[in-house]
Amino acid sequence: MRTSQDRRSEPDVVRVVFELPREDEDWPPATSERVWAFPVAENRVEVANIPFFVRGIALGDVVRTEVDDEGVLWAREAVEGSNNCTIRVAVFRDGALAGDRRAVLDMFAPLGVEGEGIAQAALVALNVPPTVDLPAVRDLLQRGESQGWWDYEEGCTTPAWRALE
Repeated sequence: MRTSQDRRSEPDVVRVVFELPREDEDWPPATSERVWAFPVAENRVEVANIPFFVRGIALGDVVRTEVDDEGVLWAREAVEGSNNCTIRVAVFRDGALAGDRRAVLDMFAPLGVEGEGIAQAALVALNVPPTVDLPAVRDLLQRGESQGWWDYEEGCTTPAWRALE
């Protein structure tokens, strides 16, 4: 299986920009997020990496795009879901993992979950494919939260994920 890191090195990859609505005065920490994507049809791209801040979008989703007057490719709406989930994990710097993003990635890897990290925010974005043991992933997320290792939020979920509640 190709990872999102592998896919970004393919020759036809493009950057698409998502606007980020403010949830409060300092979150998200930017007004937009650029993600890698592959053109799949006119005005359509497939998201090629795990979004860190965009809500409602996951790796592999297809979005409708629009090019502005300056040539910037903007995401406008999701048109086809991948059935992947995006989960963001904020690793506590003063917790048992000491903000170690690699430790989080290593804990989820045996479950078939890949991810990427941002050092400045001690943040990990996880891609949860529909083929993994979803209850085991949720259990690990909840265990880490209850142990004070991290906090997490569901950036993009599927009916199968929501059915676990």
